[in-house]
Amino acid sequence: MKIIKRILIILIITFIIIASIITVYFIFQTNKRTYTDNDFNIETIISSTDYDNDGIDDYSDILQGAKIEAEKKTKYKSAYYAGGYPPDTEGVCTDMVWRALKNAGYLLKDMVDEDIKNNVDEYPRVNGKPDPNIDFRRVPNLKVYFERNQISLTTDLSKIEEWQQGDIVVFGNSHIGIISDKRNKNGIPYLLHNAGQLLREEDVLEIYNKYNPITGHYRMKEL
Repeated sequence: MKIIKRILIILIITFIIIASIITVYFIFQTNKRTYTDNDFNIETIISSTDYDNDGIDDYSDILQGAKIEAEKKTKYKSAYYAGGYPPDTEGVCTDMVWRALKNAGYLLKDMVDEDIKNNVDEYPRVNGKPDPNIDFRRVPNLKVYFERNQISLTTDLSKIEEWQQGDIVVFGNSHIGIISDKRNKNGIPYLLHNAGQLLREEDVLEIYNKYNPITGHYRMKEL
């Protein structure tokens, strides 16, 4: 019984510590001052394309779509879905990207599926066997797609003016997100992403880059 009590006490203390860390992190992230392009005399790039004809340029639309997804705090769940699309309440990091692009009128699934169909050898992760139910939700495939079809940009975070709202960033071959319009005191932009974390818009680009280096930075082409 003493051993059980000790284990319970240890578990309770561990829970309290973890809860305290999460609380402190949440308070720190939500109360820290954020900055914008104007604070660093950075010109915000506005797309000349309004693909869905809603009166909002594509880059702003993509940013808005990512913010909507971030605010929903979609449950992080990795699964295989017939038809490809997960329920609106579920998703992983790649789902934030296609949902953000959909807000601008782009159907990333169709775009990726078409490119894989015509260039399957360019997609090692597909291994010669396309599967439209999952291909567009795999980070390595998205990296190849954006590298082949959209604008490739710097991966150097010190070039802060080249990081713009609505850009897409890939970490290694395992994570992907959208660049926010918020910046930290050094001008490094925030990241909109889903890794199952409490806050989906965070000042984490530098820390992520340290442990899972940025391997791709992309922007949708203007049509």
